[in-house]
Amino acid sequence: MYSQNMEYGLYGGIAYYLGDLNPGVHFKNVQPAYGIFGRYNFDPRWAVKLSATRGKVKSYSGKSSYLPDRQLGFVSPVTDISAVAEFNFFPYITGSQRNYFTPYIYAGVGVFWFNPSYNGHLLKPLGTEGQNVGYEGRKPYSTFSFEIPFGLGLKYSLTSKIGLTLFWEMHKTFTDYLDDVSKTYFLNGYAINPNNPAEILSDPTMNHQPGMQRGNPNTNDWYSFSGITIAYKFNLPGSKKCKDIYAK
Repeated sequence: MYSQNMEYGLYGGIAYYLGDLNPGVHFKNVQPAYGIFGRYNFDPRWAVKLSATRGKVKSYSGKSSYLPDRQLGFVSPVTDISAVAEFNFFPYITGSQRNYFTPYIYAGVGVFWFNPSYNGHLLKPLGTEGQNVGYEGRKPYSTFSFEIPFGLGLKYSLTSKIGLTLFWEMHKTFTDYLDDVSKTYFLNGYAINPNNPAEILSDPTMNHQPGMQRGNPNTNDWYSFSGITIAYKFNLPGSKKCKDIYAK
């Protein structure tokens, strides 16, 4: 019989983003990330994990081959709360002398908060795509969204109570405004006042016209966490009565 247990731990690593200002280059402009989590191990194959993670993502279109003349940029904190189900390819138990290592995959659901800024200005209140004036019916976007996390990694039992994981995960979001870029320009660039943050941050080059492409509204943004976790195992009440046939 397998004794079910809980693990609590810490995460440290990196975060990055994919979206209108970085359409496809993974691990670009990585920023630090950290978090906490709790994992309930049903058996040597299956577990569920609840985590809270904090990180930062950023990008700048001037360093991208996708519409590089925009000179748009952003940096945003990301606070993520996720619940995932994990599947171990091999039987795994923290503390086992035989089943001490496994690759694993996981997926789940979550929510996150963000708040993009650039050059010291929060971008949402500026309405950089005409949200504040209702351009083409646009309304201010929410800085809260649902997301779908999924990933893969490796688990390794370091001691009888301590386990390590190395992982990489992606988060599919349901917003296109993590970077404050989605649709089209709404100002006449040649009439922009460079001393007005709401205008100059909408079109830093001051050479676009209303309706010209600013982003891609057909794709939502993504973010990623990657790094190492360390966890401490706690046996649940009564679990010591169970003989662990996998532990030797």
